[in-house]
Amino acid sequence: MTGSDESQLTYSDSGVDYGGVDPAKVSAQDIAKTTASELEKFNMKEISLSRGESAYVWEEKDSYRALVIEGLGTKNLVADAMRATTGKTHYDQIAQDAIAMIVNDLIVVGALPNVVNAYFAIGDADWMRDQERTNDLLRGWANACKLSGATWGGGETPPLKGIVDPATIDIAGSAVGIIANKSNLVLGDKLEAGDRIILVESSGIHSNGLTMTRKIAEGLPNGFATKMPNGQMFGEALLTPTHIYVDLVRALQEAKVELHYMVNVTGHGWRKLMRANRDDLAYIIEQVPEYHAEFDFIKAQANASVEEMYGNFNMGVGFAIYVPEKYAEQVVEIASSVNLKAWDAGHVVSDDKAVRIKPLDIEFKSDSLGVRG
Repeated sequence: MTGSDESQLTYSDSGVDYGGVDPAKVSAQDIAKTTASELEKFNMKEISLSRGESAYVWEEKDSYRALVIEGLGTKNLVADAMRATTGKTHYDQIAQDAIAMIVNDLIVVGALPNVVNAYFAIGDADWMRDQERTNDLLRGWANACKLSGATWGGGETPPLKGIVDPATIDIAGSAVGIIANKSNLVLGDKLEAGDRIILVESSGIHSNGLTMTRKIAEGLPNGFATKMPNGQMFGEALLTPTHIYVDLVRALQEAKVELHYMVNVTGHGWRKLMRANRDDLAYIIEQVPEYHAEFDFIKAQANASVEEMYGNFNMGVGFAIYVPEKYAEQVVEIASSVNLKAWDAGHVVSDDKAVRIKPLDIEFKSDSLGVRG
């Protein structure tokens, strides 16, 4: 790749077209609503506002429960490519990525994960015969469950010959979480003008945008082993495990911080900051935190605009928390206590739904994020 206009690579060009996928997600939500009454058979009821959120929530007698199913994506292909260079499988790291994708989606509604299940789909049984790689995956999965405070309950390992490439594995999973204190439910209905937006650091690219990085690597002289200007190999930077934010949310709950909304910054990048089902609020970012070297490398190799980068990658921010102003400083301090850097970076205003990143003169309007009905 070069920096010329002719070689510009967008996220959509790499093979991920949210515009084609998101409408189907919204249709699925609409159809799924027709099944809500089935919960009444168990003396439970759904929390309808959770439809379209990262986690689905229903009410039981003494608590709320939440459920998530999520997949790793294609990050394991980076691990496979890097193994020849580093001699490591990296699947212990990959396992943490997958768990993080699951539990970080669960905690946004205030649910703490208590059971995680695994889904490892393979195209050929030979994949599992690589004992070093398989053991790294299994140990990494168990360790990441412990980091999340969850039990690994079980799972499924289907051989899907003809669907999954025999040389790869499709890694996914699900989690059930509990909101034992019903006041800890967070769905965005409490959001209001004046709330502060606390941005929490990512560890790097996390597990979104890897399809584009694979496209970039195809044009590099040494693929993922190509060194970035800081001397680190591109693939090594990408394989930094995703942060798990469970301890942060648990600490905020224990401190009785009034949480008005939370969002896991994954696909759609900073557009996710307006995920809440509120058309009457806009999100103003006044401070743009530092980000990791791989993002500059991706931007340069793809000749991508700043808007393209912030609209698709986390750009150094993996999680966002919205609280009344009086709690902003406390949230930053609590994040530091669990070894995470956080910034009181913006505020909520009454306006048409949008994300405005003031220092970069970027605005994402509501029609650029179509993940909920």
